[in-house]
Amino acid sequence: MSAAFNPTGAKSTPVEKKIGGSTVRLQHGDLCALPVDAFVFYAREDLALGSGYGTAIQMRGGVAVKNELAKIGAIKMGEAVITGAGAMTARRIIHACGPKFQEAELERKLADCMESALKLAADNGLKTLAFPPMGAGFYGVPLDLSAKVMLAAIKQHLAGRTSLTDVIICVNDYRDYAPFAKAFETL
Repeated sequence: MSAAFNPTGAKSTPVEKKIGGSTVRLQHGDLCALPVDAFVFYAREDLALGSGYGTAIQMRGGVAVKNELAKIGAIKMGEAVITGAGAMTARRIIHACGPKFQEAELERKLADCMESALKLAADNGLKTLAFPPMGAGFYGVPLDLSAKVMLAAIKQHLAGRTSLTDVIICVNDYRDYAPFAKAFETL
């Protein structure tokens, strides 16, 4: 399936695929504003929110999210935890810790991170879940690898028993969109 998109990143046609009884969708948008049960935040081990989406979470969600994270403390590579989303549209945030900066076993660690996030969503009975391009951008996971690992993990999870009915991969611009649109063709 091919998607038309504007190279400026202004608008893209969402791409959808059915897997079992669920829908996987690639779209442009603001991850933190999506009307979903939860979205995934690519977390650090110390659960500090940092910049980028972390800043958006702090500003839009309010202090409640930061306070919940302080109580949890820290997580290990490949693990995920869930918090409320404060004043945001989503009800919850899954904080999933993945690899950074081309470290060893990058692909396996990213797959573990994805599996933890998807399992936590299902364990909490969530129906709608949104992901950013996991690890891409600041943490240096190549976009094509992120797309490949994410879609493989989502496909495997949705092929089994799950509460998830809709999984969204939400990107900011065409540089993120293109590798994911290409990877969608293999689903």
